[in-house]
This record gives sequence, structure tokens and C-alpha cells, in this order.
Amino acid sequence: MADKNKKPSDGPEPEREDQQAGEGAEANASGPDLAHEELVDVGPVEDEERDALDELLSDDDLDVLSGQLTAEELAAERLADLQRVTAEYANYRKRTEANREAERERAVSDTVKGLLSALDDLDRAEKHGDLEEGSAFSSIAAKLRTAVERLGLKAFGAPGDPFDPQVHEAIFQQPTPGVETDTVADVVETGYLLGSTLVRAAKVVVSVPDNG
Repeated sequence: MADKNKKPSDGPEPEREDQQAGEGAEANASGPDLAHEELVDVGPVEDEERDALDELLSDDDLDVLSGQLTAEELAAERLADLQRVTAEYANYRKRTEANREAERERAVSDTVKGLLSALDDLDRAEKHGDLEEGSAFSSIAAKLRTAVERLGLKAFGAPGDPFDPQVHEAIFQQPTPGVETDTVADVVETGYLLGSTLVRAAKVVVSVPDNG
């Protein structure tokens, strides 16, 4: 006969305890793997670096630093613009002054060209001895020459000068023994310069090497 005092649940309890023990063992076995994964995770390390940087530079500091960089870049751009404008203005002034000087020389040149014939007469009179010091013509010649010199007109051309086809007009070539290069032997008509402008070339007789 069956024992009435025996509880129905007495049989399966040992098996449940074995299952719980097995589950506990599995949990213990998986425990070290989870801990290892947390150790190699780089996420927390990056967060720590970010937190450290935030402690060193606050939001206000970052805003100030950004503002300084912007101000420096703006100042550099303004300086470059100022230097470019200054250079352009300097070049403009140089061109303007050069053009103004060229226009002045052309205007004065047109004026003095009308006086060249009078200056030529004075030169011829001087060669003939008509402009001796103390004479009336000598005083007039001195005043006229002084006036044109103040305008910037300069006479050139003298015997012994090297012949320069840019400023000399050879009206005669004379072979001369002992001459190695073309040389001005005589000036028939004086040349004149006004600054860098050639008003009139000098008409000259040229001594050339005698190759015969």
C-alpha cells in the first residue's frame, strides 16, 4: 500500500536543484568573458580623454581662441589689401609723374625750337669773333643762353667726342691716320637735349680710321 504521509513533490526536487546548479555554473563560466570584453573596450578611454580636454578648455576658452584666430586671419587679409593698394598707388604716381615730365619736355621743346636759329647765329658770331667780352652782342647772347638753360635745354657736340649715330648726324667722313674709332672732328651745327628728349642732333664732321 502507498504511504499516505509521502509528499507528491518529494521526487522531482533533486532534479530541480541540479538544474539550478548547472545554470549557476554556466553563469560563473560566462562571468570572466564579460569582464574581459569591458577591459578591451576603447569607448570609456575616449570618453575620459574628452572629459580631460573639457576640464582644460571650457566653452568660453574655446570661443575666445576661435575669435583670436579669426581676428588674426582678418588682420592678415587687411594688411595684404593695404600693401596691394599702396603698391598700386605708388606705381600710379610714378606713371603720372613720368607722363607729366614727358609732356612738359615736349611743350618746352616746341618752344625752344623757335629759338634754335637765334642760338645758331650766336654760335657763328662767336666763331667769327663778334661776341667779344664787353660788347653789346656778348651781353645779349649770355642772357639768351642763360634763359634756355633754365628751361633745361643743354647744348652738346664738341671736337674729340666719340661719334654716336644716335645723337650725331655725320655730314662728312674724313679718313684720318692714327684714328682707331670714329671721332667728331668738327661741329657744323650744335645739338641740343631737353632732359631725355633729343631736340636736335648735332651735325658734325667725322674722322674715321684710314684703312688705305
